Amino acid sequence: MSKRDEYMPGPAAGAEVRKDGEKWTLVLVRELRHSPQKVWNALTDPASLREWAPFDADRSLAAVGPVKLSTVGTPTPQVSETEVTRADAPKLLEYRWGDNDMRWELEPLGDGTRLTLWHNIDRGFIAMGAAGWHICLDVLDRLVGDEPIGRIVGGEAMKFGWPRLNEEYAKRFGI
Repeated sequence: MSKRDEYMPGPAAGAEVRKDGEKWTLVLVRELRHSPQKVWNALTDPASLREWAPFDADRSLAAVGPVKLSTVGTPTPQVSETEVTRADAPKLLEYRWGDNDMRWELEPLGDGTRLTLWHNIDRGFIAMGAAGWHICLDVLDRLVGDEPIGRIVGGEAMKFGWPRLNEEYAKRFGI
């Protein structure tokens, strides 16, 4: 049995929803045991993104400027022509993914990193987004820890606890 086959996410944790007018924001916080620089590289390098993220990038996200993000694990891939608007290594990364703003903040935490993700997302999909990001961040943590298990997105996430996480986040967010 591989490490991937053994993977099952823990319970919903470290998440909240914020509302500003009509705009909903999912906020996920993770404490990782790796340095901000190592986490930054995984958040910005296209080869690393292919190992954990729900999209591929046509270039590094470590510099401001245009980038194409393509969904993975969907019946029809969606390509978003977007722009990285802030890339302050290894602290802050901001860009749009489709119609949604993404903000990644990395703070040193002892020998590790506190990673906070802000993702504007439609209220009707916010629990689903939290469940998906929960799994992606687990996979990111293992990748950065040199224990990669490979990207788990789309329909494949159903085999790895996504339905349970979706339900737990929906309860947590009162949806």
